[in-house]
Amino acid sequence: MSPGVLIRYLHVAFAVAFLTCAPSDAVRASDAAHAESHAIHGQLTFVEQWTSGFNAPYGGPNSLSPNAAQETADITLYLGARLWRGAEVWANPEIDQGFGLDDTLGVAGFPSGEAYKVGRSHPYLRLQRLFLRQSIDLPGAAESLAGAANQLGGNRAVNRLVFTAGKFGVGDVFDVNQYAHDPRGDFLNWSVIDAGSFDYAADAWGYTAGAAVEWYQGAWTLRAGFFDLSDIPNGEHLEPGFHEYQGILEVEKRHLIGTRPGKWAITVFDSRGRMGLLDDAVQLASNTGAPVDIAAVRRFRSRLGLHLNVEQQISDSVGMFARVGKAAGAVEAYEFTDIDRTLSGGLSVNGIGWKRDADTLGIAAAINGVSAARQRYLAAGGLGILVGDGRLPHPGLEQILETYYEATILLGVQLSVDYQWIGHPAYNRDRGPASVFGLRIHAQF
Repeated sequence: MSPGVLIRYLHVAFAVAFLTCAPSDAVRASDAAHAESHAIHGQLTFVEQWTSGFNAPYGGPNSLSPNAAQETADITLYLGARLWRGAEVWANPEIDQGFGLDDTLGVAGFPSGEAYKVGRSHPYLRLQRLFLRQSIDLPGAAESLAGAANQLGGNRAVNRLVFTAGKFGVGDVFDVNQYAHDPRGDFLNWSVIDAGSFDYAADAWGYTAGAAVEWYQGAWTLRAGFFDLSDIPNGEHLEPGFHEYQGILEVEKRHLIGTRPGKWAITVFDSRGRMGLLDDAVQLASNTGAPVDIAAVRRFRSRLGLHLNVEQQISDSVGMFARVGKAAGAVEAYEFTDIDRTLSGGLSVNGIGWKRDADTLGIAAAINGVSAARQRYLAAGGLGILVGDGRLPHPGLEQILETYYEATILLGVQLSVDYQWIGHPAYNRDRGPASVFGLRIHAQF
């Protein structure tokens, strides 16, 4: 489906839904009494991480360093207002500072979701999100909605259409999991909080411009989105005019096992942009004697991917999650990280059992892999988005274990300790295993 056809389809769907779908009586009667007209929320997060000493007989431009430390900090405002019935506009100005370990390099499943692909020593201001959300109630029951960051409190229909357009994160809408999706409040590792193979559209800070539509009907939700890719893979700037773009489809099913809620979701993406075939880059370097350069073989082509996301409450205090995914391995990764296949899962345990209801203990594992073509590319000295040790004589699966404990120390303030064990960082059996220790302070209002 071309971008023009998709945009016209979204326009028609919005107009038809707005004109033909009357809100439910329950929602209409209670909206005025309960709906917030505006809101201001904020958050502050500080993360310090450091690596242990580990076996590192050689390294390259994109290698993880032993005995290193870095920190990141960010302060975000969430400013929202209701424009008309069902419509909200939100702006998220943010001040950022700091660097990920090795400038966010060295591990495909990178150990901090709070680390962007760019870093600066001094604080700087960016507008990370600016978007409009329009919800259209469909006939049926109503439910209450508490106010939160980027969500005005009030009532909404269980069955509804939701349109979101502007600048925001793909992960705000797709691949959501209540137990593993927020590096400011749960796990930190990239391949735990998202499907590692989900090469979602984003600039170097993780945000993009585009639109998404969601249709909630009973236990089902269907989502579709169209987003702008960066101008070059892993770039700081988005492509002007959506000449390089990504389409996403997701179907979600909610269920009960006994009385315990859960859900599964299947997500498919197709990125269309100027990308290089990995074997072409290796062959060109072999023919010319020059270093491997993926930029020299970039042409307009697709990268496809598919993953499954599951969450399930097991008891009043325990929830589980799992993701499995696969993306095309012949072409360079475009935006997220160098992962062609992934499997992750874990448990989130509330502190009710030890009388710390506001605390959380989490434990997770992830296994990431790459295609034979990507192994050949890395072995020839090619550099990926995050990895590249200069050579790869003994490739292996990247293996990650993560555990964290988050303690509420004051109302709205949490302190977390985090530990990650990383086997075969950057798919290299000659390096590691590495231990990454972390400390996180988070506050919100």
